[in-house]
Amino acid sequence: MKQITILIVFLAFSLQSFGQVLKGQVVDAFNEPLENVYVVNAATNTHTHTNENGSFTLEKTNVNSTIQVSILGFEKKTIQVTQANINSGITIILKTKIFRLNEMVLRKEINALQTLTKIDLQLNPVNNSQEILRKVPGLFIGQHAGGGKAEQIFLRGFDIDHGTDITLSVDGMPINMVSHAHGQGYSDLHFMIPETIKDIDFGKGPYYANQGDFNTAGYVNFSTKSAIQKNMVAVGYGDFNSLRTVGMFNLLDNTKNDNAYLALEYIEFDGPFESSQNFNRLNIFAKYNTFFNSSDKLTFTASHFTSSWDASGQIPQRAVDNGTITRFGAIDDTEGGFTSRSNFNVQLQKTLTNESIFQANAFYSAYNFELYSNFTFFLENPIDGDQIKQFEDRNIYGMNAKIISEKDYGNVEAKFTKGLGLRFDHITDNELSSTKNRRELLNRIQFGDVEQTNFFGFFNSEFEMGKFKIAPALRFDYFKFLYNDNLSTAYKTLSKTKAIVNPKLNFLYTQNDNLQWFLKSGIGFHSNDARVVLQDNADKVLPRAYGADFGNIWKPTKNIVLNTAAWYLYSEEEFVYVGDAGIVEPSGASERFGLDLGIRYQITDNIYFDSDATITKARSLEAISGEDYIPLAPNFTMTGGLSFSNLGNFSGGLRYRYLADRPANEDNSIVADGYFVNDFNINYTLKDISFGVSVENIFDVAWNETQFPTESRLQNEVNSVEEIHFTPGTPFFAKATITYQF
Repeated sequence: MKQITILIVFLAFSLQSFGQVLKGQVVDAFNEPLENVYVVNAATNTHTHTNENGSFTLEKTNVNSTIQVSILGFEKKTIQVTQANINSGITIILKTKIFRLNEMVLRKEINALQTLTKIDLQLNPVNNSQEILRKVPGLFIGQHAGGGKAEQIFLRGFDIDHGTDITLSVDGMPINMVSHAHGQGYSDLHFMIPETIKDIDFGKGPYYANQGDFNTAGYVNFSTKSAIQKNMVAVGYGDFNSLRTVGMFNLLDNTKNDNAYLALEYIEFDGPFESSQNFNRLNIFAKYNTFFNSSDKLTFTASHFTSSWDASGQIPQRAVDNGTITRFGAIDDTEGGFTSRSNFNVQLQKTLTNESIFQANAFYSAYNFELYSNFTFFLENPIDGDQIKQFEDRNIYGMNAKIISEKDYGNVEAKFTKGLGLRFDHITDNELSSTKNRRELLNRIQFGDVEQTNFFGFFNSEFEMGKFKIAPALRFDYFKFLYNDNLSTAYKTLSKTKAIVNPKLNFLYTQNDNLQWFLKSGIGFHSNDARVVLQDNADKVLPRAYGADFGNIWKPTKNIVLNTAAWYLYSEEEFVYVGDAGIVEPSGASERFGLDLGIRYQITDNIYFDSDATITKARSLEAISGEDYIPLAPNFTMTGGLSFSNLGNFSGGLRYRYLADRPANEDNSIVADGYFVNDFNINYTLKDISFGVSVENIFDVAWNETQFPTESRLQNEVNSVEEIHFTPGTPFFAKATITYQF
């Protein structure tokens, strides 16, 4: 009997020692769940990580066990487990801190490189909309229409123009515009206030099932802050009558279950041009969160943006060379435009079980756009000139929903994401017209109404087996295109439907905490403009892109991180810029292959170096050798810089960007000159007041921000000339800013 009693006591002790489980959630100071937080039992060395809802389950954990909770960018926390924690669970709140590269451990994430971008964003905060996209490693941008038009984007050997081959979104709301008056995929980020950006989620290549239309070269998804700790007001003034004011105001003082804030931005800028840009922009952004059932959240976001500007346009190189105009002069200074966008977005995050969550959002955008350009001057109309007007009025309705669940199958940890969504664009008065001095309508070239619907569903799975992770996925997209030509005397609705299924398959091998290998593969697509699909009866409605990446992320020392990727992308159809119309049109199959290289080096606790380079070979597959160059496709880009923080009261940095010479036409007989530009900023903080000075182009380099091969004719010319037309880059430009937090 004594032996039986001892056995029972031993079994009970064993169950207590090895059978108990600790469940909990990790959040930040704003009650926002933190994903991929590392939770470890110091005694048993059992460990786990939090899911997207911040929840975790840690096995073999007893009363009085010591657990450690850590993630890059937050203070490590050590907790002694109590009986109440075992019985009812635990909520752990982490405090933010400065990122330190030596604390970085490579987790089993398909997009681990995003962690490095979080460091870059914290050490080099953005303070203008152009800088937002530059936070994506290897991504280049250029502005060529008075600051009001969307930026031109370069990534992985693509001249993406304004968004033909990259998916952009913010808080689950799309930025790309389908069948846009100025070009397919047009993406204007200027409605975003930089100070409201919390995270930048990005990926290169077509490997992500939750990304659809335009996801060929990559995607970028921005997340805005849920709340702010302090109110803030900033005023900046600089060269060329540059003025920027921004304010962020906490509306509810971050009560336990509710928080809200309001952000406003106003900008004026005349630019370095002889004809003033007269640029102005107003942004208003408001966000409200309410928490219920401890971990569920409902978010309402509203924003409004309006902007107007004049522009000197793209000028011909010959006019500068012969002294007709200066680099900052104009052939037609009546270019410019107006645009506005209002957004409403509702987001819901709900915990279904400890292992599954539901996320959804519904959105509405009201958008209008009016742009005047003159690319060819007097080529088509030697009397009145070739100015064109592009106009549209648009409403966008849509929703996204997904369920994320986790399940263990013995030694295999599985994660499943099931999602679906809908987007509907209603575009009226989509117009391309010939005009004179913005005032006189000469001729309507295109004028009609577009309706475009995209319904999609996707399934993504991740299976983690020791050091390996395998992630197969599948995506389905359905499109319906409708077009009414308002120039036709007879009413007729042109229509077409198309569906597409694209698989993805990614592999990850985490060799140790400091070395991770990945192999990514997948098929993406970009849709064609509805007018091309219906009026021109395009063969390829949803041309595919087939891609593969192989590379690693390596931390050879505690303060250095290197990332490398060799990649290949085959596109069924290339989109090429057409200078005489200022639009993008389809132009046959192409291939690109290249190498991405990156380094992050924490020189000291206060000094940080980063650099990214991309080497690319891009060629058309439907042209003979020597005439198969893809116009304006970059073959080498490099960005980087040195930043410093908390050096006494000082912080700041030196940034550089380099774009090599590249072919401007198919036979490389016209070359777009490269450039190397440096920017510098320094800030001094005294309690709640910060004084900052920023200088763009500190060495006052003469550079061309955007360049296009265009055939044009000036008013005094008999024959047309095809050559580079360019927008000059900003010369030395200094600006001072004072910021007050309270």
